[in-house]
Amino acid sequence: MTGFHKWTIALASAAMVQLSGCRALGKVEQGRVIAYDKQAGRATLIREASPADPSSAGVLPPVTIKIPADPGEMGPAPAAGKLMKTDTKARRIVIFDSAGQSFRTIEYTPVEERRNVAKAPASPAIDRKAKTITLYSAAEKTLVTFRATDELLALPADTWKSGDVIRYYCKQPDQALRLMNVTRTDLAKSGG
Repeated sequence: MTGFHKWTIALASAAMVQLSGCRALGKVEQGRVIAYDKQAGRATLIREASPADPSSAGVLPPVTIKIPADPGEMGPAPAAGKLMKTDTKARRIVIFDSAGQSFRTIEYTPVEERRNVAKAPASPAIDRKAKTITLYSAAEKTLVTFRATDELLALPADTWKSGDVIRYYCKQPDQALRLMNVTRTDLAKSGG
């Protein structure tokens, strides 16, 4: 190879590197929504941990993003909730504690468990008189009722509800260009 060819290849390589830098590709993030403000156009979520760690409740700290400016780039609005994980085998619940900005693990003793429940009730049932909380685990399709302390009963109702999982594409970390509500999107019907 002549010196001219080497120089031409080096120049072409440098140009390609420079061009790829000019066209920065975005990235895709996914997580569970813990707060959603439709008026302000913002969603706060806990990003999912790596697929290599399925036992994780997510990655802290929470991330707040702006929803897409174009409504056509967004699916159904997400529902928020602070129930991050339910493990009916280990009898543990992980919630997001807003005050401490951390995860909190609660061990429970079930009063009742119903398995193979296809659909979640409209909202978690908090029975202050019986001192029980009933919540739904979509992953395990299980409805669990457990005894709760006064402290747990005093937490906001959204503590016991799973927020929707959203997936979004961005070039800047706080601005979603496209957003899909994974929880409320039937991929079989959308051709995906």
